[in-house]
Amino acid sequence: MPDLEPDTVSALEAPEFAPAQFVRWFRDVAPYVHAFRGKTFVVAFGGELVQAGALNTLVQDLSLLSSLGIRLVLVHGSRPQVNEQLRLKGFTQQFDRGLSPTDAAALECAKEAAGEIRLDIEAAFSQGLPNTPMSHAHIRVISGNFVTARPTGVLDGVDYKHTGQVRKIDIDALKFAIEKGSSVVLLSPLGFSPTGDAFNLAMEDLATSVAVALRAEKLIFLSSSQGVLNDDGTLDTELARVDADALLAGGELDEETHAFLQYASLAVKRGVARAHLLPFALDGSVLLEIFTHDGVGTMVVEDTLDDLRAATIDDVGAILSLIEPLEADGTLVPRPRSVIERDVENFTVLEHDGVIYGCAALHTFADEQMAEMACLIVHPEWQGSGEGEILLRHMESRARATGAKRLFVLTTRTSHWFIKRGFVQGGVADLPREKQNNYNRSRNSMVFIKKL
Repeated sequence: MPDLEPDTVSALEAPEFAPAQFVRWFRDVAPYVHAFRGKTFVVAFGGELVQAGALNTLVQDLSLLSSLGIRLVLVHGSRPQVNEQLRLKGFTQQFDRGLSPTDAAALECAKEAAGEIRLDIEAAFSQGLPNTPMSHAHIRVISGNFVTARPTGVLDGVDYKHTGQVRKIDIDALKFAIEKGSSVVLLSPLGFSPTGDAFNLAMEDLATSVAVALRAEKLIFLSSSQGVLNDDGTLDTELARVDADALLAGGELDEETHAFLQYASLAVKRGVARAHLLPFALDGSVLLEIFTHDGVGTMVVEDTLDDLRAATIDDVGAILSLIEPLEADGTLVPRPRSVIERDVENFTVLEHDGVIYGCAALHTFADEQMAEMACLIVHPEWQGSGEGEILLRHMESRARATGAKRLFVLTTRTSHWFIKRGFVQGGVADLPREKQNNYNRSRNSMVFIKKL
């Protein structure tokens, strides 16, 4: 093993290092790695991120995503850098958020600022420092004339000159670039017309247009904003698009959050699977948003991702992975794979962002107007937020739909949980006759029944 620097310490030797915790975390992120390999993420950030000195850490995290097989398109902004160029050259014009005219002098400043930032990003991706996430990284950054722009023109009597909007994205060339090995495509907020004229573009508009054109899995905006906050000041981690639109119409959001949320909602409406608003001030926010259940920002989706659906044969493996630890400690009766496959239509699963983290099964006994709820499981990492109750309410609704008047469970470990939710203890004699005949007396499971 190579010698460490005198003032450094191996992660394995650090007092806070917990091997079991590390292994557990690594296993927990595996489903996300599998789900996102080969998918396209568009990551967009303003010049404020560069100004705040957060570029290198972001590039290290993006390098990690690229190494995991995620295809990346980066779109940068340059508003503060353009304003600084204008100030240094003695011009009074300053760009604010929103649509502003771009004259010839401002366009030259925009070109200079975009060139400087592009070089900074390329340099950051060229790092290969030992003992950093960039060690042994060989990531090519590809830029080009992928964007055709058109002039904004004259609006309400104002000539916007060299301010433009996206007209067309060269999708074939863009796809070819991001599918070639470990290449990252970098787009500056400039576009060109077929006549060769350059136009100053809004970073948010460009990123949204690219994400929509590519049918990206994710559009990620990094900003100084924390995200969308609830009335009590807590972060709203997931918004259905209709709810996002309602917030935008309410006019109570700050200017920056409103702008990013507006484009996030538009992207989702036009086919992007998920759009995220993340704070760049939080180190590792991109990784935390992608590889943890709740994330650290606000995600906009067409509908909420935490949803219930009927299980399919493709879910058998995930259901078994939820069941097996509880079978091992005796909480559940062992069920071979063949039984799960046979009864899979009885299962409902909880799924978040493509990961199944909860399940329950319903077995009906029509003659006695009763139903049994079995295998009610929520992954330990995602317990504590009411997911068990969501499954319970859903199963109660399913049982009522079959004509059942009573719902029962058999349990050896979780009696108090069911008592708190309206179940009362019964006996084996209260079970349907078929269930009585199959009752495993060696387990001596307690019977709890709830009237529906």
